[in-house]
Amino acid sequence: MIELWFDPDPNDQLQLIWVLDQFHAQPDMLAKLKLRLVGFSLLTMDPAWRGWNEVPLANIRPVDIETASMCWQAYRATTPEACFDVVHRDLSAFPLLRPALLDLLRELPWSESGLGATEMRLLELVAAGFLGTSALFYLRGFRQGGVFNDMEIGRLLEGLAHGPRPAIAGLDDGLRVIEPENARARLAAFQRSRLSVTEFGKTVLAHREDFTDHNPIDRWWGGTRLTNDNLWRWNPALSRT
Repeated sequence: MIELWFDPDPNDQLQLIWVLDQFHAQPDMLAKLKLRLVGFSLLTMDPAWRGWNEVPLANIRPVDIETASMCWQAYRATTPEACFDVVHRDLSAFPLLRPALLDLLRELPWSESGLGATEMRLLELVAAGFLGTSALFYLRGFRQGGVFNDMEIGRLLEGLAHGPRPAIAGLDDGLRVIEPENARARLAAFQRSRLSVTEFGKTVLAHREDFTDHNPIDRWWGGTRLTNDNLWRWNPALSRT
């Protein structure tokens, strides 16, 4: 028997559906697969915990492989439309997948501000007095989301601070020239930074300005390349439907 253990975090759920998509080519392995429905972070669990066998264990059926493959292909598509469609399908075999996909969709630029959910949360935290970067990197509970790792959070801060019209001031200018591979120098630069929200950032927080109207956008969301000319947006009202 092969047991699959994946955290609820969006990137872990993406790994799960990617792994299951590979079993399309190995149907003889399906009978050996079981899925543990893990509702907690495996990384933070005490190794001495004795409740591992109490985590629900589910069979994986051929229809579940089809569902996982459908979701993986939707995320890899050249627009987010297919991914938005699958969150309204029956995903009951993977109870942690729909929340994860919604978290990912919320990282598209919002219709009200032009920022994704984590970018907006970072701006809110800086406005609330988080002047250093350590809490933004390491206190995930404050960020209220698990889509991005620490290195990616750094890139989001650079995007907010180093564009033509920044929403954040005080990020060390050395980050503009330090090579991405030089993790030690980048960390030192982040630690030197003392952040504040610009006047423009305050208008973005208040939904009176759109960040993307004043700054270049060029990044990937799944298989979708987001640019100012190809800017797919998230409408917060849709997550409540």
